[in-house]
Formats: sequence, structure tokens, C-alpha cells
Amino acid sequence: MPRSIARKSSKKRGADLSVPVPRGNLWLHELRSRVFGNTRLVRVWLPPDYDGWGATRYPVLYMNDGQNLFDPATAFAGVHWQVGETAARLIGEKKIPPLIVVAIDNTGKSRACEYTPYKSRDPRVLRPEGARYPEFLQREVMPLIEERYSVRRGPENTGLGGSSLGGLIALYTQLVSPGAFGRLLVESPSLFVANRKILKEVRGPHAWPARMYVGMGTREVGAAERDAKVVADVRELAAILQEAGLDEKRLRVRIEEGATHTESAWARRFSEALEFLYSEAPPTASSSAPLHSGSQPPSGKV
Repeated sequence: MPRSIARKSSKKRGADLSVPVPRGNLWLHELRSRVFGNTRLVRVWLPPDYDGWGATRYPVLYMNDGQNLFDPATAFAGVHWQVGETAARLIGEKKIPPLIVVAIDNTGKSRACEYTPYKSRDPRVLRPEGARYPEFLQREVMPLIEERYSVRRGPENTGLGGSSLGGLIALYTQLVSPGAFGRLLVESPSLFVANRKILKEVRGPHAWPARMYVGMGTREVGAAERDAKVVADVRELAAILQEAGLDEKRLRVRIEEGATHTESAWARRFSEALEFLYSEAPPTASSSAPLHSGSQPPSGKV
């Protein structure tokens, strides 16, 4: 156990397990959830210069589908987002400040239920539990992290992200927990769920985060007609957000030509997303990625 972590553990119980990663430090915690009545791992990535003495406090990015972010051995289809390597590189290049990434594992068979807030036919979810997810984050995950690690609090220091259904539940959590998160990462969100109900709910007055990144590929589904629909849904979401006042300094929408619904696509865009969300000065409109369309095949998880 690193000396700095051990020092903090003298006052508060330390991390359950440390695992080697190429850059930074990764600690695993077993979290027993009263909200969901199950157990999962919470993976905490600490930047290379993490000060466990408490003299320095760090912003936090919470991410869904935690097993896909750091290690190909646990990731879906053996491909991970390379979150630790990317974050460490951007920190080393001084493009973002040092931050902590908290990756919350899904629970396998319960994933669709926990990430879906509405009854749905596609995917088939008759007993959705997604309405509990904001409570799970704020009453169980965030207190665990704030107790054991030196973190900054407040929405300006707290981000949330996910992909696919994990992106859907991140967007839903933002809607029902205004003011909790100031940075939002939404990759390939499943906006089609429950007849696009989330697009109806995002309309009207909402407290949107200080910065928001939305990513989507033009070959998400593998069928031209459905590919066009999911891209159109993201364009509609972008239009709603722009009408709500999110300009290019607060909103980045990346529609990547030919990109699929895969961990590799999300890993490829993660560097741009993280820099946009956490840089001191986000890129200007002239360097922002244009919104563009496309078509054609593959697929991945929902």
C-alpha cells in the first residue's frame, strides 16, 4: 500500500484492493447497495501525483460500466477505454488538472434494468429500476468516495458519464438531480428507449451542466435506416440543448463518420471528451467538431 494512501487510511478505512495499471493507481472497493440490494465493484483511479495526505483535493468524474474502462481482461469484448492512460497523458501535458475517475461496475444481468428508467420493449425491460440510480449514486457511491479520498465537492468539481444505456442513465440522472453534476459525458446514448421518452423529458426548463460532451457514430446499429435514426435523435438532443442556451463553450457534439457502437469508438473519443469537459478553457467554436451525417454497418452492446 502506498504510504500516502496508508496515511489516509489511519483515519478512515482504506481501499479494499489495489491493482496494477500502466499509469496512476487503481483501487477496488466492494460496495453493497441498499438501494438495489446487490453488490458490485467500484474502481477508483487516482492520478500519478495523488496526495493521500489531504493537502490537495481533486475533482471527480463518475463513470458507468466501470469494468470496461481500465482493463481489457474485464472489458466488454476485451476492449477497454484506456481511461487511466488517457487521463494521465492529458494531466501530464497540462491539458486538464489532476482528477479522480470513479468507475462503477454494472451488475451484469441487472444492467439493463438499472440503466433504464422507463418500461421498454427495446431493450425489453418490464421492471425498470433506473429511477433509483440517481439515489444510488448520491447516497451510496459519492459518500463512499468523499469519505475515503481527497475530493473537491460541488457540481463544478463533479462529473458523470456513460455510454449506450449508461449514457441514457447519465442523462436521466442529470434531469432529476439538477445541480449535482457540472460535467456530463454522454456517449452513444440509447435515446430510442421507451419511444424516445428521454427526448420528451429534456424539453422545458432544466438546470444543465457547465459543460456537456455528446458523442455518436454513424454506424452504431449496422443498418442504414436505424443508423440514420439514432444520429437524428442525437441531432434533436443537440438542438434542444442549444435552444436551452448551451453554446459551443458548454456543449460539444461529435458525430463521428463510420464509428460503431463499441468500446473502441468510445475510447477513441475519450481524450477529446475529457479535455473539453475539464480543460481550463474549452476549445473555440472554430476548432469544434462539426455535426455531420453518414451511414452503414456494425454493432456492440446496447
